Amino acid sequence: MVIIILGAPGSGKGTQCKWISSKYGIEHISMGDIFRKNIKERTQIGIEAEKYINQGQLVPDNIAIKTLEETLDKIDNLQKGIILDGYPRTIIQAEKLDEYLERKSLKLDAVINLTIPDEEIISRVVNRRICSNSNCGEIYNIKNNPPHKENICDKCGAPLIKRDDDNEETALNRVEVYHKQTEPLIRYYNEKGILNTVHGIGTLEETQKYIENILKGI
Repeated sequence: MVIIILGAPGSGKGTQCKWISSKYGIEHISMGDIFRKNIKERTQIGIEAEKYINQGQLVPDNIAIKTLEETLDKIDNLQKGIILDGYPRTIIQAEKLDEYLERKSLKLDAVINLTIPDEEIISRVVNRRICSNSNCGEIYNIKNNPPHKENICDKCGAPLIKRDDDNEETALNRVEVYHKQTEPLIRYYNEKGILNTVHGIGTLEETQKYIENILKGI
């Protein structure tokens, strides 16, 4: 099973991907997490990616494509399935992904497009908190989904952190970039007949139910 989840920053991609990964036993590939890890470790990829991410811009295609393919090449059992979170972001990346999957004798089964209003996206991003434990990575929203104990992860007890790029100015720019550069992917995958749009403004359980119904049809 190969799945892509599309959506603007703050639309809930990460939360839904973790749920899908756990429920269906497939690998969750988060490009944001991969880039942040490289930034923290000060790798060459991280240094280059940081210049764009901190400004709310997309990482250039050549860097994103190389990073994804190198990541997928390291997965022992790729045939078991993957869900891609934050990739592709452009048509060029989508085309290169098609080529990669064909080389690996895989096919893209479904594209899930999470949609929420822009004002809700900004609110979610600004109020988002992430578990500092990289082995956990649980995501909270201090307004709509706060932890039971302030700034402490419910699951592992580690402190919660606010990412440097989770501020209103960067969020506004990221939403603008998304509409301009990533929304064409909606048309691209719709033409392939594998696009499924899910309105992510409801409860977490409601959104998951919609997604579950989509994946049952694969």
